[in-house]
Amino acid sequence: MILITGATGNVGRHLVTELLTAGRKVRALSRDPASARLPSGAEVVRADDAPMDDVEAVFFNPATSSNGPGELLAKAKARGVRRVVMLSAMACLDEDPANLISRHHLEAEREIEASGLEWTFLRPGAFAANTLDWAGQIRESGVVRGPYARAHMTPMHERDIAAAAARAFLSDDLVGTKPVLSGPESLTHADQARIIGEAIGRPVGYEEVTPEAAREAMVGNGMPGPFADTVLRMYASAEDTPAEVYPEFERITGRRARTFAEWAAEHASDFS
Repeated sequence: MILITGATGNVGRHLVTELLTAGRKVRALSRDPASARLPSGAEVVRADDAPMDDVEAVFFNPATSSNGPGELLAKAKARGVRRVVMLSAMACLDEDPANLISRHHLEAEREIEASGLEWTFLRPGAFAANTLDWAGQIRESGVVRGPYARAHMTPMHERDIAAAAARAFLSDDLVGTKPVLSGPESLTHADQARIIGEAIGRPVGYEEVTPEAAREAMVGNGMPGPFADTVLRMYASAEDTPAEVYPEFERITGRRARTFAEWAAEHASDFS
């Protein structure tokens, strides 16, 4: 039995499917099991309960716990859980304490390392699904308004992140490793907007706004101000600098990562 936190999220949902397809039992945590819409083979339970009976391994998504993995780890150790796979972040390559995204994930990684359980920390960069935040603007005007049009990243399909996570459960090859995961190409914000336009059959532009205006919008949408500042600093440092493409996903899975164009084609209806 594998317990999945964040089971209805971008990665968790696909991980549930990957593990069921591989013949593993899955216990999926959801705030509202009645609306989870997960495959029928999954056991869906309330996230507050997180029952550990018969659980061998846990997928930990830090977004599901503002207090870190401590409570989950205590329950896991008490019930004999053997392994934790954590959805970490490429930001951990930057150990500057001012990088709050890095600090948040590194603190969780260190807590899991100290638990004595087997562990794997997957460190993906930008999720292709982050661009779903642009959907309303694209439907309304065909223009995305955001900061740093020329900031580079390697957007990764959430299904590929889930595929790498599944390998961390299905074999012992990734125990004690921290693979950095990326999509197969470096793209700017403007590139991603253009590719979405190609997928939906009409032009999509990217109109750059000031960092101050972008911060105001981020905070208005619920992002804490210090985290918005961290994101904007990361974008600024990536401007006109192609992002590194990492080989780890292909090494882990034996196939290439899906392109952003493939992701956009799959999600065209979200932007139309």
